[in-house]
Amino acid sequence: MAIVQPQPTAEDGRRRIRLDSPVDRHHLGDLEISTKAEVDAAVERARKAQQDWAARPVAERARILRNAVDVLVRRRDEIVDQVRAETGKPRVEALAIEIVPACDFVNFWCKRATKDLRDEKRRLHGYLAPMKKLRIRYQPLGVIGVITPWNAPFVLSLNPVVQALLAGNSVVLKPSEVTPRSGELAVKVLHEAGVPEDVVQVVHGDGETGAALVDGDVDKISFTGSVTTGRSIASACAKKLTPYTLELGGKDAMIVCADADLERAAAGAAYLSMFNTGQVCLSVERIYVVESVAEEFIRLLREKVIDLRYGSEDGDVGPLFFDRQVDVVSRHLEDAKKKGAQVLVGGSPADGEGLFFQPTVVVDANHEMELMTEETFGPVATVMRVRDEEEAVRMANDCQYGLGGSVFTQDKAKAERIAGRLNTGSVVHNDAAVIYGVPEAPFGGRKNSGVGQVNGLQSLRGFTHPQPILLSRFSSKKESIWYPYNADTIRNLDGLIRYGFGNKLLRKLLS
Repeated sequence: MAIVQPQPTAEDGRRRIRLDSPVDRHHLGDLEISTKAEVDAAVERARKAQQDWAARPVAERARILRNAVDVLVRRRDEIVDQVRAETGKPRVEALAIEIVPACDFVNFWCKRATKDLRDEKRRLHGYLAPMKKLRIRYQPLGVIGVITPWNAPFVLSLNPVVQALLAGNSVVLKPSEVTPRSGELAVKVLHEAGVPEDVVQVVHGDGETGAALVDGDVDKISFTGSVTTGRSIASACAKKLTPYTLELGGKDAMIVCADADLERAAAGAAYLSMFNTGQVCLSVERIYVVESVAEEFIRLLREKVIDLRYGSEDGDVGPLFFDRQVDVVSRHLEDAKKKGAQVLVGGSPADGEGLFFQPTVVVDANHEMELMTEETFGPVATVMRVRDEEEAVRMANDCQYGLGGSVFTQDKAKAERIAGRLNTGSVVHNDAAVIYGVPEAPFGGRKNSGVGQVNGLQSLRGFTHPQPILLSRFSSKKESIWYPYNADTIRNLDGLIRYGFGNKLLRKLLS
């Protein structure tokens, strides 16, 4: 957890950030904030280094980056310990959320890189095909600024950085000031794997540092974080016409159908709303249960949550990572109780010096409550009864966010039908949140949940400019349409229209 010092803490006048453990608030050290001049210098070094990096064959870049898996395996305990020091998350979650997908992502992207980034021959249709050939060359954009969050600080730093590097770019990473050392470790792993130091760099700080990176001489921004910050980045990028990808907040809905396996649904609701202490953009934050099975579902959910261990590093549910989240979760719960919600389990910060919050179950929720409309980002399972699946879909779509959703039913066809009606970036059947860990799947949100997509089979190309190169098949002095215009020019064009597009058979051949 980070606490920003309001005043400089050293004679040199530099701003620093105090880092405290969310488990017991002991001091972890201070973080020196990078100045704007230092950010600009890092970007300049990155630009100089990028040309040599891009000149290497894709296969060579992939070979270097694949070494990162060996480094990850060898240094996994160090990475886990650093992540846990800054977040307090259980060791199981540090391994499952940070290390396992990080290894998988690097393997996957390195395997795909040579295929996805090689020049592509694209067949032309119609009347130009006999005369022209089309090639697509995937050119690196240049310098990529990557700004990452505190909830999964290692893997959410490593994944976009590796994609950008494979595409031939250099990268300047600005990890969250809440978990700076965890993000920095991603860069150190890549350096040890063999990526040159200036090709991937890290700068540290808060919003001012992020703004300096966005305003710097970068060719794209990849941001994961809050809606408010995302809007500011979009506005700043628009002024310079800098492309960006924004992966923002969520308020994901879970629909429990009448035919759901209630044991699995309740177990899923408990875990998917509280793993990583509920601090996941894809966390289940709204649960819509069909009335006919609501009582049994709530009974099972209560049983599972009431047994969860918390309050220490060895528990099931870790602390909140950021002190401000305690206030957000508490405020949402107080608002819900005032408006008629009932807290069945938990509902308060835990005793002690750390940032632990009781695993909580809330029922009788409705859309008048912040708990059902604003991103809570805490260990809270919030249940609303609905008449039927039709109402569940309507209520799930009644939201400013649209990141992910889940449908619990034993009927796969029904799951697909409901999924097709949800205005979300992704939908998962009988599970949730796991979609980010599926690199084949494009991941991104609708509405206030973001702009653009990460992952997916086009992901590496998202860090490139697809440059079309149109080649002439034959050598000639000029094209038939070139000056000077004459009667033959008109006759040839008119013939193309009449016989090429007016004749159904020829039109089919030209399509």
